[in-house]
Amino acid sequence: MSMRKCNAVAIMGTRPEGIKIAPVISALRERSDEINTIVISTAQHRQMLDQVLSLFQITPDIDLNVMQPDQTLSNLTAQVIEVIEVTLQKLHPDLLLVQGDTTTAFASSLAAFYRKVPIAHIEAGLRSYDIYNPFPEEANRKLTSVLADIHFAPTSLAAKNLIKEAVPRSKIVITGNTVVDSLKIFLNTPFNIDSSPLAKIPFDNYRVMLVTSHRRESWGEELKNICLALRDLTDRFHDLLVVYPVHMNPNVRKVVMSSLEGVERVHLIEPIDYLTFINLMQRSYIILTDSGGIQEEAPSLNKPLFVLRKLTERPEAFDRGLAKVIGTSTVDIVTSATELLSNFEAYKKMSQGDNPYGDGLASTRIAEAICRWWRGAHPLLESAQEFSTTRPGINYESINHWPESTT
Repeated sequence: MSMRKCNAVAIMGTRPEGIKIAPVISALRERSDEINTIVISTAQHRQMLDQVLSLFQITPDIDLNVMQPDQTLSNLTAQVIEVIEVTLQKLHPDLLLVQGDTTTAFASSLAAFYRKVPIAHIEAGLRSYDIYNPFPEEANRKLTSVLADIHFAPTSLAAKNLIKEAVPRSKIVITGNTVVDSLKIFLNTPFNIDSSPLAKIPFDNYRVMLVTSHRRESWGEELKNICLALRDLTDRFHDLLVVYPVHMNPNVRKVVMSSLEGVERVHLIEPIDYLTFINLMQRSYIILTDSGGIQEEAPSLNKPLFVLRKLTERPEAFDRGLAKVIGTSTVDIVTSATELLSNFEAYKKMSQGDNPYGDGLASTRIAEAICRWWRGAHPLLESAQEFSTTRPGINYESINHWPESTT
């Protein structure tokens, strides 16, 4: 008599969650003989999440649509807990998969805990050790770790963080980060720039600085400082072109538009789909961001990265000299960027090296570990199968440059 399938629920609410959990859903569906995968969206980021899922050809089985105008974190958390608990009561899943550090991930985990549903946490173990940076993500991920039964740590450092918090090593699998899986998939996807939102940007003969900044701890004066730095840098370097996809949040748009709209060689564009964004990253010379996912993607593309935060929970690339935390001071941003724009040797040092965050196989490892967990096998994954930066991964040399246009 064959064992029944594992009913696994994968839940997401934001665009970063979608990018990182979508390849896991695809990998689980390839194991459909063992796993029945149900996809739930809270639609915390409605439009941006839908764009990502359409790329992966994933349609949520259940769309909860929890977001309301001007919703506070408390309101959102309470609503997610309530609707997820009711949903889990109807589905009776064997496992809940959550990704990262969002309100959706934490609140869903708490609802699952109340229903005594085992939780698998993808991208577990990241720590800044400052409860308010990033906010509220640092608290979300730590609280989720307390509730989780399986911890999919992207790196050995993340695994060590969990072990220090008394998580048994037997419950931890070092997988690599699934964002590298998504990046690998879409680097090989044809892209026609002439029919994209990038069509009107004059990339030729310019060095492109890609900028993203939207985190709530940077709202207000911090974001104004970033904008002043961009104005200063375009004044200093006449071959510099800034491209800034501006987040939809009114707290971001008001400051950015009032500070940078109409500035020469600064292109403020609407948020773009993931495939277009990957192409934009590849065309960039330098990336400035406060995003976690971009910190993990840039090393795969050999792009020097400056992080517009006070600290990071992803220090692996910084330890290797591939990225630098520079904060939001206008002077510090201008000084750091000027060094790289003026000194090619310094630039080369920050643009060479393998990605310490993943090798494109994280989703396969996660699917295998879940199947082994369901069968009651130990360990969840053999150590030789876990992600290690000492083992060869993807060869990015062959995909270091995009064609100008493909159809």
